[in-house]
Amino acid sequence: MSPSKKSSSRTSASSSSDARRGRGGPLGNSNFEVDWGGGSSGLSRAFSEVIFPRFLADQDDGGAASADDSDAAGGEHLVLRRGATGALDLYDWWDRTRRGQLRRWRVVTVRLFDGDGRTVLMTWRFHRARPVALTYSPLLAMEAGLLMETIEIAFGRVEIE
Repeated sequence: MSPSKKSSSRTSASSSSDARRGRGGPLGNSNFEVDWGGGSSGLSRAFSEVIFPRFLADQDDGGAASADDSDAAGGEHLVLRRGATGALDLYDWWDRTRRGQLRRWRVVTVRLFDGDGRTVLMTWRFHRARPVALTYSPLLAMEAGLLMETIEIAFGRVEIE
């Protein structure tokens, strides 16, 4: 699966424009939000971790890379992790998908911001997104840790801008 590179038509200050083109120093990785398409509860900075899949080129058509809407090559998934709060929004999405009750796939969007959280530096859009696994961290009576909720998301294609 190869990511589609999409150009942005927005105008912005030269520093953010330079960052978008890869000029300047490396980008930070801790100021991001995830819009997983779950209505009002779908936009969240509550996710503590986003694990991107490997973006593989599909070589089934004689060597030319393809970016069609089939499942991500190699079974690679987008992984989102957050501290469990008792909210059932991710469970409901996973359960309704599992039971075939959803009529439309979602677009999951991950946005990386600059240090002040106002300027979007990069955006990843995962089209035809659907949950394939929902897991929780172990309950450990001898440790005082957080219960973590993890959802794995299959997708058809990705756009990066």
